[in-house]
Amino acid sequence: MAIPTIFEESWPSPTKLGTDSRSAAILLGESRETIAGHLGIRTDELHFLGEPRLGFHLGITGLTDGSSTFFHSAVDREPAFAVARYLESQNLAKISKLSVDSNGIIQDFESAENDVVSWQLINGETGVIQRELVDSPSRIFYDATSSGSRITPPPNWSTALWESRAWAGPAGLGIFGLRTGATWRNPLPHNDGKVVPGSASLALIVASALAIDSWVADEKLLAQRIRDINLRMRGFISERITGTSFATGIENTAPHLLSLIIEGVDEQQVLAKLLERSIHVDSGSACTATNMDTSHVLAAMKRSVKGNIRFTIHHEITEDEVDLALLALQAVVEEVREN
Repeated sequence: MAIPTIFEESWPSPTKLGTDSRSAAILLGESRETIAGHLGIRTDELHFLGEPRLGFHLGITGLTDGSSTFFHSAVDREPAFAVARYLESQNLAKISKLSVDSNGIIQDFESAENDVVSWQLINGETGVIQRELVDSPSRIFYDATSSGSRITPPPNWSTALWESRAWAGPAGLGIFGLRTGATWRNPLPHNDGKVVPGSASLALIVASALAIDSWVADEKLLAQRIRDINLRMRGFISERITGTSFATGIENTAPHLLSLIIEGVDEQQVLAKLLERSIHVDSGSACTATNMDTSHVLAAMKRSVKGNIRFTIHHEITEDEVDLALLALQAVVEEVREN
């Protein structure tokens, strides 16, 4: 279905009366079923957010009860840090920041039944797949914004958050999960029983459902190819670009992400020169409001925060595009180092 058709069919409010609204309600229901099915949760546990980052506040603050300790890791996304600051400033919870090892794995800790834990499934900067949080008695918010449908939330989840962009869906749409029976209260001012404000665009919801259907089908066919590309890129970079290391090994790492550290270069210069060659890569922290910020993730892993470049390998990438990107990176690094 083309984008104009999606908007044409999804403009009416699904909550109103009339034929158009009934059709919109059917579209919403079908989209909800599609997305919930791929994420591994019930349809009544899924709620759409027009502002994805609001899900961190809903998912974390809604689980605290005033006597909780909120545990989050040093490699969490910035919105989780913001919620921690808010909880502490309002005396709503004590805060415990968990350290990680050099591989980005969160260290062991102990928590109680009324405590709240924020747990990343995949780190969006390094691609590290976090260890499973088993046998925890606490209320757990799972950050699935980078993992998408790659990992189903473990059975002990209380709340969870996804972003449509994780499966090449439209930006501006978050998917908030609230498990049936979870101890949760709405932290937002409200006069009804709604879990979320309800301002998400139906057109974006429909587009996201179509995107996740397509993405999951492609992932089944292309996952090994993406991993092979990652390995080939690592081999080329190791052999042809001296003074380069990788933030993590490919084991226990999402293969579509590749984060490297290049000694002796300004990452912003490299980024700009690659962009001149139409090579789109990233640098700095993927977890903050601006990618110009120093990576708190690499800092937490005791890695250098200088010369950090991050590649995302998409399903549709071609071998020629991979070769072009690698050769461009080699040339740009040599140019920057000479200057």
